[in-house]
Amino acid sequence: MREVFAIDMVKMNCWDYKKCEKSQRNACPAYPNAGRVCFVVEGTCCDGTSQGGYSEKIQRCRECEFYRGMVIKKSF
Repeated sequence: MREVFAIDMVKMNCWDYKKCEKSQRNACPAYPNAGRVCFVVEGTCCDGTSQGGYSEKIQRCRECEFYRGMVIKKSF
C-alpha cells in the first residue's frame, strides 16, 4: 500500500493519484472535471479498465485507496 500524506492530496484528482498516462486520462469520462468524484462517474477507466455504472463499480471503488481517502477518511 502506498503511503501518502494528506498535505499531498490537496485538490488531487484520481488520475494524479493513480498516475494515469495521458492517453488513459484523456479517454476517461471523469477527466477533466470529475477527478475528485470519479466513483460517481459512469464508465471511468480505472487501472486501464473501463468500469460500468455506479452500482456495478462501487464495490471496487470501496477497495480503492483514493476513494477511501476522499470518502471514508476525508483526508484528501
